[in-house]
Amino acid sequence: MSAQVRPGWMEKPRPVTQVAKAVALVAVVLLVCVPFLVILSTSLASQREVVAGGGWVLWPQDPTFKAYEDILAGGVVTHALGVSAGVTVIGTLLSLACTVTLAYALSRPGVFGGKPVLLLVLFTFLFPPGMIPGFLVVKELGLLDSYASLVLPVLVNVFNLVVLRGFFQGVPEELYEAARLDGAGDWRVLWSIVLPLSKAALAVVGLFYAVAYWNSWFYASLYLESDHWPLQQVLRTYVVAGSGLTDTTTGEAAVNAPQTIQMAVLVIATVPILLVYPFLQKYFTKGVLTGAIKS
Repeated sequence: MSAQVRPGWMEKPRPVTQVAKAVALVAVVLLVCVPFLVILSTSLASQREVVAGGGWVLWPQDPTFKAYEDILAGGVVTHALGVSAGVTVIGTLLSLACTVTLAYALSRPGVFGGKPVLLLVLFTFLFPPGMIPGFLVVKELGLLDSYASLVLPVLVNVFNLVVLRGFFQGVPEELYEAARLDGAGDWRVLWSIVLPLSKAALAVVGLFYAVAYWNSWFYASLYLESDHWPLQQVLRTYVVAGSGLTDTTTGEAAVNAPQTIQMAVLVIATVPILLVYPFLQKYFTKGVLTGAIKS
């Protein structure tokens, strides 16, 4: 009896192929990790080592936390860190609440005005407003130099809305009918049935919103004064412009930011998201793909 022929994609890779994959994987990991290592090492190096290394240090010989101490001792970076944290937490919660309620309403059949509202939402995704109209709206609403200007104009993201809507549509209809027979209203069904079954999608969408709010700097440059800037806008000033800002606690004008200070600010701006992402990574495939396919 002849042996069954296995398809090509089921065959065991040849040693040469396995070695090539390993080399490619190591190269990609190095391309990602080495820049982070350089940034972290430079932030921990002394100014003398940075100057001797031409502005960059791969491994500090005498690591010091002087740059972090200067940053966290008070002043503009500490204030900006608090602003970013507050905007991220409050904005993420508000965006999740609005996106969940709107997605649930649009996912239910027979909702009055559901299709026109969905088409209107998708229209804003295809034709987003320009910078000038957005600025005029914020100005007319009296939101200039207010932290609300960083949240309200981007409260609902269309992509996140579509993902959650598709996920809600995938909830078995029998669960809705059983809840209706027990006398549950829409809010009860959403809170007790839909949300517990949608933890993966909620985790992914929440992370998307948190990353967007944390990394946002453009709207801050348009709507806020410098003493109200979040961390990312301060980071841009330190790294791109190469200069510091006026200290909000002492009122003293800052001089050009040293390389160690720039890299320390960059580390502080990056670490929070890096710490949160591994705990939510397991939800990505289930949360995004399920919602996107069913929508």
